[in-house]
Amino acid sequence: MDEENTNEVKSKEKLLIAVIQAQDYEIAVDVLEAESFTVTRLPSVGGFLGKRNATLLICASDPDVPKVKTLLEKTCRKRIAFISVPAENTPLPMPMPTPVTVGGVSLFAIDIEHHEEV
Repeated sequence: MDEENTNEVKSKEKLLIAVIQAQDYEIAVDVLEAESFTVTRLPSVGGFLGKRNATLLICASDPDVPKVKTLLEKTCRKRIAFISVPAENTPLPMPMPTPVTVGGVSLFAIDIEHHEEV
């Protein structure tokens, strides 16, 4: 392993993984980059409704994690979506639209102990 390409992380750094709705992506990235955070996007699909998402990889120092969380909470809003659920106690299976809350941000934080640039 080449000594100059290996970096032990001296300060507490976190890799934040934020899963947001695709329609919130642009504003969230613009706000994070305006605050000098580096953001990488991974397109993703899934979750409860199988809608398009964006998975953001954000590197932040330990004291900056609450700031990133606040910025994401302000830019990634919750929405009401409707799903079809079969109505109970009916002679025919009739789907009824049922409101569910989707969106916001799912945020995961991982400690970074080591990274390499190859």
